[in-house]
Amino acid sequence: MNVIPLPGSLDHRSFDDLLDAAARIQEGRVLLDARHVRWVDPSGMVGLLAAGQVLLERTGSKPRFQSPEHSDVPGYLARMGFFQAAAEILEFGEAPSRRSKGGSEVLLPITPIATNADVHDVVDQVQSSAGKILSRTLRYPLSAVVQFSVILSEVCQNILEHAESPGWVAAQAYNWQKRLGRHVLVIAVMDLGRGFRGSLAPEHSARFADRWGDATALEAAFIHGLTRFPDSHRGQGIQQIRKQVRRWDGAISIRSGTARIADVPEWDDAPPLEEGMEPFPGAQIHILLPGRPEGDDR
Repeated sequence: MNVIPLPGSLDHRSFDDLLDAAARIQEGRVLLDARHVRWVDPSGMVGLLAAGQVLLERTGSKPRFQSPEHSDVPGYLARMGFFQAAAEILEFGEAPSRRSKGGSEVLLPITPIATNADVHDVVDQVQSSAGKILSRTLRYPLSAVVQFSVILSEVCQNILEHAESPGWVAAQAYNWQKRLGRHVLVIAVMDLGRGFRGSLAPEHSARFADRWGDATALEAAFIHGLTRFPDSHRGQGIQQIRKQVRRWDGAISIRSGTARIADVPEWDDAPPLEEGMEPFPGAQIHILLPGRPEGDDR
């Protein structure tokens, strides 16, 4: 049995370590040991699904998931729809109930994205609760609901346009007291499709010649708005997302293949570009929107 011990906190950064550990396993049964997990965010959850799917396809058997021992975590995973989404990917015992114990606000449970209809359903699903969370919890103006819906629609649409493979999206608000001392909203999107390099290569690889690679493909899409479609207007989605996230002093990163690119606000210390990472067959998008501090009425 191959055992992968999961860290105490699962987020988009600890997913890197999980992927590194999964890459070392080529055959045999796998145990994802989550006993010591005390905190997990949407990126950590969809990351577990992605890693589990990679291991399932590589070894031919579902990885076994050992649930966290911390009393609050399994219930939170259930409220976020993790066990339902993982039913065809992981083996686990009886899933706990979805009873809420407070402490965080689930804006969007883990939701599969495979068609345009799924994207519309996601936007419709969050319309009613987004206003309350954005205005009351993050102290954004009521008009922010429209911009937030655009962000959510565009990141989901990215799965359909670049991946050509199903993916997942989830969103949640919680109090990030240790880091920022205020509430944040996290949007996590992940797929196991072709990745940005594979998607953009037919249309753009020739112009970059030997510079073409995962980092170059991410820069082309993230900075220059290139897309796999000849119509240049089709690549404005990521640009719109970046512009709005910056306006709210948020952070956005995209990992695909062996690279990650990011817009990094002043309160974060993440590098803007990372290369040489463990290959990831798809794309991971992580967006964090911080609440406005007291007295900020912009």
